[in-house]
Amino acid sequence: MTLTSISTGGEAAPPPAPATAAGGGPQRRGTRLGPSRARGILARLRPSVLLSFAVVAVVLAWSVAPTLFTSYDPAVGVTADFFQPPSAAHWFGTDHLGRDVYARVVHGTASSVTSALVAVAIGLLVGGFVGLVAGFVGGLVDVVLARFVDVLLAIPSFLLAVVVVSALGFETINAAIATGVSAVAVFARVMRAEVLRTRSSVFVEAAAVLGANRWQVLTRHVLPNASRSVLQLAVLQFGLSILVIAGLAFLGYGDPPPASDWGLLISVGKDYPLAPWLVYAPAIVTVATVLSVNRISRWLRTTD
Repeated sequence: MTLTSISTGGEAAPPPAPATAAGGGPQRRGTRLGPSRARGILARLRPSVLLSFAVVAVVLAWSVAPTLFTSYDPAVGVTADFFQPPSAAHWFGTDHLGRDVYARVVHGTASSVTSALVAVAIGLLVGGFVGLVAGFVGGLVDVVLARFVDVLLAIPSFLLAVVVVSALGFETINAAIATGVSAVAVFARVMRAEVLRTRSSVFVEAAAVLGANRWQVLTRHVLPNASRSVLQLAVLQFGLSILVIAGLAFLGYGDPPPASDWGLLISVGKDYPLAPWLVYAPAIVTVATVLSVNRISRWLRTTD
């Protein structure tokens, strides 16, 4: 008979010691999304969240297969049909060359979405790495990298993007790189803060005491827990990147005509005040996309 099977004085036997994960660290409870939790999350979906997902889904579908949503050529139009207001034949009207504005918006989605994804990827990878190293290594490395991030944060992000794209050249891909560089400091700051918070947690200290080396502590405990807030920031930054890239295209720092980037469409449309739909159509699509992405990002924070 073992000692744990003896119950004296009516007291229950003590609970077993917590299991340890491979590598010496304590095993944390899994974060797998169970059926009950999934139903609870779906039940909390508000109409605004559902609408936001629908808008983002439509925009992504436009970027992947634009020809499924319009049969008009975005670069060639019928000159006799110039400046037609929105109608059943042309949902967003036509421009000064008789081109269908809806077709131009749909075909320009791929450039806007792809550029925003490239910008987010650059900011996430570079900024996340800088923040991870600064927060986990500490010491002089943290001081140097933190001062570098402070310098980047002192420069307005849009101004920094203009400087970078001016140095690289006026193309949409360069505008995406410039936008990603301007977002590095934001990702680095959030990652560093999350790493510092996670590094001082009890389970991280227990993993080190039980024999886990620094690499195991970093990859198995610190990085998975510190990356949650950074991934939520990436969703929010996706919407901001669309705005920045549209702003750069509006100023002429993107692909030249006949490209149909959303910012370029707004820039060209402003020269024709008698056809306001040339500005309203791409502007409404841009604003609706950014607001939907922001709403999804806030919903993700509440469900974490």
